[in-house]
Amino acid sequence: MDAGAQYNPRTVEEVFRDLKGRRAGMIKALTTEKENLCLYGFPNEQWEVNLPAEEVPPELPEPALGINFARDGMQEKDWLSLVAVHSDAWLLAVAFYFGSRFGFDKTDRKRLFTMINDLPTIFEIVTGAVKKQAKEKSSVSNHSSNKSKSNSKGVKLLSFFFLID
Repeated sequence: MDAGAQYNPRTVEEVFRDLKGRRAGMIKALTTEKENLCLYGFPNEQWEVNLPAEEVPPELPEPALGINFARDGMQEKDWLSLVAVHSDAWLLAVAFYFGSRFGFDKTDRKRLFTMINDLPTIFEIVTGAVKKQAKEKSSVSNHSSNKSKSNSKGVKLLSFFFLID
C-alpha cells in the first residue's frame, strides 16, 4: 500500500483533493472490479484491491477489512452498497485525520465539510441515488419548502461532528 504513503495534505484544499482522489479510485474499483478482499483508495485516483496491508502507516485510519466476506451470501447490489457505506466512512476518517493532524480551526473544518458535503457519497453513486436526487431536485426546484426534515437533521449532526472545537 505505497501509492499514497508519502503524501501529507496540509491545507483544506489538499485534504479535499486527497479525499476526492481516494473516492474516485474507490468508485472505479466498485464499478469495475469484482474479486476483492480489501479496498484501498489513493489520492492519485488509483485503487488497489488486496489482502490487508501488513504495514499501514500507524496514524492513518485503516479501510474496512474483509469486504468480500459477506459477498457470497448477499445480492451483488446489497454487497456493493455495504462496501460503499464502509468506503464513505473510511474517506471521512482519513479527512478527519488530516484535519486534526494539521490543526484545522473551526472555519477550515467547516469549509472542508462543505466541500465534502457537495460531493455525492460513494453509496449514492453505487446505488444510483444521485440520479434519483437530481430528478427530484428538478421536479421540486420551485418548492424549496418541500425539503426533507430527516435530511437536514443528518446534515446538522454531521456538521456538529466536523465543527467541534
